[in-house]
Amino acid sequence: MRLDHLLSHCTLCPRRCGADRVAGERGICGAGRGIRIARAMLHQWEEPCLVGAHGAGAVFFSHCALRCVYCQNHAVSHEGGGRDVSEEALAEIFLDLARQGAATLDLVTPTHYTPQILRALAAARKKGLSLPVVWNTSGYETVENIHRLAGAVDIYLPDLKYMTEESGRLCSAAPDYASAAQEALAAMVEQLGPVQFGPDGQLLRGVLVRHLVLPGHRRESIALVHWLWENFGDAVQLSLMRQYTPLWRAAEFPPLHRRLTTFEYESVVDAADALGMTQVYVQGAEAIGAQYVPDFT
Repeated sequence: MRLDHLLSHCTLCPRRCGADRVAGERGICGAGRGIRIARAMLHQWEEPCLVGAHGAGAVFFSHCALRCVYCQNHAVSHEGGGRDVSEEALAEIFLDLARQGAATLDLVTPTHYTPQILRALAAARKKGLSLPVVWNTSGYETVENIHRLAGAVDIYLPDLKYMTEESGRLCSAAPDYASAAQEALAAMVEQLGPVQFGPDGQLLRGVLVRHLVLPGHRRESIALVHWLWENFGDAVQLSLMRQYTPLWRAAEFPPLHRRLTTFEYESVVDAADALGMTQVYVQGAEAIGAQYVPDFT
């Protein structure tokens, strides 16, 4: 599978920075030619339909195209913490997670390593890997990259962070986030169709959209829920998250410096209920806290 041309003038994400990663340049995301991962683990804290009895087989990739000021994984996404691995080693990591009993293969922030991951998946499948593959993404994707993933990914797990350019600019240094994420999400649903669950409640195929409700942004979150319903109905599973914790540089950007209020979160849940949405996960207050951030040390 020859995909090196995708790295010689990188346009994998909407920033389309054009870095020649083959020649040693790094993209805006921070990634070079090789693969860097922060951790591989059985992860129990994903949505119930992804974890099964033992957890999702999560591989956390280092670097990120976004610059979210509240990022809980900033040591990995912003600072590039982790270790370098070859494509062959990555394939073995996938297989090892399967042997440990993972319910899914959960690829976290993978976009900037798309060519390498596709080759590693192909190699692992030749050795028997059969887990559903989850593309756990920030949502900041190009339609072209979603098309590139056809046949390799069973479940898309995108964040849908914002509905306005202003929020994307202020919170993630990505003023085109909303338009890019909406177009990518439509391509994901077109590719995989409505969500399909097994008899045990595990998600087999489809799109699970995450939205983290931010303090001071409840009206934007309500608008986002309406947009999802109007465009996709119950074809997608929605996960409304209340776990916002003011980390990294959040203190510099009020109202992100504070925790989410119960009223803010419940007003978004109420909006989903009022629309008649049935495919919705909600979180209790016990989900809040830095203790749920994976340890990358």
